[in-house]
Amino acid sequence: MLSKKTKYGIKALVHLARQKDRVPVQISTISKTENISQKFLESILLTLRKNGMLGSKKGKGGGYYLLKDPKEIPMTTVMRLLEGPIAMVPCVSLNFYEKCADCIDEDACAVNKLMLKVRDNTLEIFRNTTLADLSN
Repeated sequence: MLSKKTKYGIKALVHLARQKDRVPVQISTISKTENISQKFLESILLTLRKNGMLGSKKGKGGGYYLLKDPKEIPMTTVMRLLEGPIAMVPCVSLNFYEKCADCIDEDACAVNKLMLKVRDNTLEIFRNTTLADLSN
């Protein structure tokens, strides 16, 4: 299940992507418009800023803004930053692979085979969906 952190992060990014000329938006504005706790939103936006997705400006006219064009932000990047691994089990993860302790033979494992299909189909959607697609 998608965490609230990721859900709210996507909503905030879409809000920022809809701004003309990447004008900074105050946290309070995003919080009210998207119905997200301001304190929780601060944490999410800080994570996105520290990972190079957002910039911030202090003072009058300040706030958060996208550093890249929304067309250049695939959902795989957003999901991995906010949610972590896309795969549902570690033995099929591309970036966070770990062998399952209870698995004798990965190649014969029915769970592994199923989760590979789930991962591949999920990745297909995330790779082919950008922030621009969600904000139009």
